[in-house]
Amino acid sequence: MDPVSQLEADARHLVRYSGRGGFTPTVIGSARGSLMFTEDGRELIDFTSGQMSAILGHSHPEIVATVQSQIAHLDHLYSGMLSRPVIELSRRLAETLPPTLDKVLLLSTGAESNEAAVRMAKLVTGKHEIVSFARSWHGMTQAAANATYSAGRRGYGPAAPGNFALPVPHRFRPDITDELGELDWRRQLDLGFDLIDAQSVGSLAACLIEPILSSGGIIELPPGYLAALAQKCREREMLLIVDEAQTGLCRTGDWYAFEHDGVVPDILTLSKTLGAGLPLAAVITSSEIEQRAQEREFLFFTTHVNDPLPAAVGLTVLDVLSRDRLDVRARELGQRLRAGLDELAGRHPIVADVRGRGLLLGMELSAEDTPGVSADQLGAVVTRRCFELGLHMNIVQLPGMGGTFRLAPPLTATDNEIDRALEIMDEALAYAREPAVHRS
Repeated sequence: MDPVSQLEADARHLVRYSGRGGFTPTVIGSARGSLMFTEDGRELIDFTSGQMSAILGHSHPEIVATVQSQIAHLDHLYSGMLSRPVIELSRRLAETLPPTLDKVLLLSTGAESNEAAVRMAKLVTGKHEIVSFARSWHGMTQAAANATYSAGRRGYGPAAPGNFALPVPHRFRPDITDELGELDWRRQLDLGFDLIDAQSVGSLAACLIEPILSSGGIIELPPGYLAALAQKCREREMLLIVDEAQTGLCRTGDWYAFEHDGVVPDILTLSKTLGAGLPLAAVITSSEIEQRAQEREFLFFTTHVNDPLPAAVGLTVLDVLSRDRLDVRARELGQRLRAGLDELAGRHPIVADVRGRGLLLGMELSAEDTPGVSADQLGAVVTRRCFELGLHMNIVQLPGMGGTFRLAPPLTATDNEIDRALEIMDEALAYAREPAVHRS
């Protein structure tokens, strides 16, 4: 039986859950550091850090030791009970943040943390309308999915009333430009809120955004944008919720991406990187907001809220990030990767743009120089060829945006692994331009 048929047979009892995409055409047997190993013995460099989460790489020895130790004496509790790992992690997280962000709720996933944040914002403001970017991804649970516009909106019935999309300030693909043809994000932001104000019933509760849109195509907010957005929120007595599922905890070269803009959100959500691959998320807010929520009997009582085992893992993640100065390492490795990507863009016309920050970078493909071939087709060919050569990458395919690779290797990746990945991308990009590749 050929490998594809074998995989289909092996997965026959699994629900397919990724839309048009299917499962990767192999079974992973193990992983270590930045490398994954298939059951048939192939080695793959992991340039997605699992699901954009494993910032310390796979099976980091200190994470392994923490799990083994913690699970042996305290793994799970009644949700109203506290444990020492939960108390310590809440303190340690608060110490990494501006003083106003000092109240922590520990949960399991990014969708869950955004769900809790939106629920809290609605309760403390007494309002219900939520604004997010038109290419956002905040999760698959109800409120998070209602605020997600990049995928998954069709076929599930009506979204909750009061969800509004804000235009994305995309500098490479500007929709509103100044006299120089550059993105006029201030005019775009004003227009976006003019339209929101016209549709609002006077109940704007919060704006939920990523500081770098990831599933939206690695779109970094222009300098000054986040501060201007925060001002729009203040004018309307809305809360600003910043979703740092993928950008938080050193990936962008700062401990938190919002620090880059000097703006402190009212509520911060963390997930993916906090557990370094294990299910751990957090909602972090101010004492003032937490007090108002408590007075209104805030309820988010879940099975795994404040569980001790993942909290212990979170403490180890913070230890390693701080001790090994992985914010600095992310900047250094990011510069190395960015220089290599820029060099590839100079030699391969199908690379239209390179963007991002730290170790969250995007490489957008264009089909302008490949007549008869779409950007989607190019992306599929490059993805497949990279996989064949030993590199796993993820591509974002959105209408009108070409194809953008999300490059997010572990912060613990080596220089040699970065260089090898660039060599594979070079070969795959050249391969994708060969006309015979696209004939079927």
